Amino acid sequence: MTPSDRVDDDKRSTLRRFAALGAASPVAGFAESAAAETRGSDARDAIAGYLSTTPGAHFSKIRDDLQLGTGETQHHLRQLEDQGVVERYRDGDYKRFVPAGRFDEFEKLALGYLRRDTPRGMLIELLLRPDSTAGDLADALDVSPPTVSKYAGELEDAGLLSRADGYAVERPETVLVLVVRHADSFGDRARRFARNADQFLAYDG
Repeated sequence: MTPSDRVDDDKRSTLRRFAALGAASPVAGFAESAAAETRGSDARDAIAGYLSTTPGAHFSKIRDDLQLGTGETQHHLRQLEDQGVVERYRDGDYKRFVPAGRFDEFEKLALGYLRRDTPRGMLIELLLRPDSTAGDLADALDVSPPTVSKYAGELEDAGLLSRADGYAVERPETVLVLVVRHADSFGDRARRFARNADQFLAYDG
């Protein structure tokens, strides 16, 4: 087998895996319609499945994680949008994608920030420890206090954080559900949080 053959096999395996994930996803009534809409295209099936488990992913992440070309990714996303299977939204410099009709505007904003390392860490820490100060967050995330302050301002402007009396997550149960439901796509800290999330479900923000 040549190196090129191995790359092609790896790509096919990746596409099949994400297509299967979409079909099995507990958040997908979407997955069933996606399979019907995208039948006949491994790449479109895979993108649909990937977004059912990784909503809010930006274009480059979809392309790279699925090992697709730029033009190929653009083509299939456009078809999925035209079919009403996925929708895009602007998040600063990013074009992000979610299953169509699944998330409100607050949830889309939250997903965008949860896909950024430091804001995600801040939100999870505040769900775990609502009394955390800026210094506590900086220590927990191993970042500088100015970094915490910068992202706290962005999160407040986005309507995800209140700084009226310390730091408080807005709609904390909604953010918690997003973290838990998609924890595998958010990394180790989110997975650890999700394993113990039942104790936070009565959280009063």
